[in-house]
Amino acid sequence: MQLTLNSPLDMHLHLRQGDMLKTVAPLSSKSFAGALIMPNTLPPITTKEQVITYKEEILNATKDDKFKPFMTLFFKNNYSYEFLKDIKDEILSIKLYPDGATTNSDGGVASFDIESLRETLEAMSELEIPLNIHGETTGFVMDREKEFIPIYEQLATVFPKLKIIMEHITTKDAVEALDKHPNLYATITLHHLFITLDDVAGGMLKPHLFCKPIAKRPQDREALLNIALNAHPKVMFGSDSAPHPKEKKEAPGCAAGVFTAPIALPLLAHLFEKYNKLENLQKFVSDNAQNIYNLNIKNKKILLEQKEFKVPNSYNSIVPFMGGEKINWRIIDA
Repeated sequence: MQLTLNSPLDMHLHLRQGDMLKTVAPLSSKSFAGALIMPNTLPPITTKEQVITYKEEILNATKDDKFKPFMTLFFKNNYSYEFLKDIKDEILSIKLYPDGATTNSDGGVASFDIESLRETLEAMSELEIPLNIHGETTGFVMDREKEFIPIYEQLATVFPKLKIIMEHITTKDAVEALDKHPNLYATITLHHLFITLDDVAGGMLKPHLFCKPIAKRPQDREALLNIALNAHPKVMFGSDSAPHPKEKKEAPGCAAGVFTAPIALPLLAHLFEKYNKLENLQKFVSDNAQNIYNLNIKNKKILLEQKEFKVPNSYNSIVPFMGGEKINWRIIDA
């Protein structure tokens, strides 16, 4: 069996910087037509000059492929209308991190008092710049996303013209919130469609499955599977592929992140074929995102076939999801 995907998009991707970027960026550009690039670098991307420089670094690393990096800005609560109008053509969206919530998020939003965020959010609404949010509180780790949902709903109500993307949702509660407001959307990762917390810590601890937000309960995964497999029009694929060197994962203070970029499409094909939903994969990995973000990307076709493929144990020093295991779909090289 073969499957053609038209211009697949990864709408949540970490490429890091320097040598790490040179390793991982081509692994995404080989199989995706474009990706939304996260701004939590060191230092974070907060200026027009940084956006342009980072984009050039990505394009230099992916120059052999047809690949469009969609750039983002690290949210600050004092971006003026004039600043955002000037940078609008260089970015697709702005990413909001609660302060300290995940990797390189220090300096993010410390208080979700609406008035303190109003200047930036009103400018974004008027300029039609979407807002992506890492939606977690600092509460008990299994409840952080659920506790954040009232904040999503408040923002969606106060700023009804603002497109708000709930990033990498992991809970049944987030799925239920999705349709309560017309301006709420969501990304779903590969790994959260496959694993629960039991896979991470139910037996021997598996550090390469540790991520933020942490994988949740079986009923949460089932809720995610239901909307992803049926290509709900308000959800789209965002890998949250987050590379870390092996020594940072297999260590005290294990770094949060699952590296899925190289095998995302084969594993999604496996999953959708398993549930007899292959006809919906195109919408989940491209069409929905293009509708949500008003894109028109038609630059690439990816051909997959149902044939056994062994996932490499590592890519340089980075261990991928299901590294060393055999999967039953692979990308056919052009």
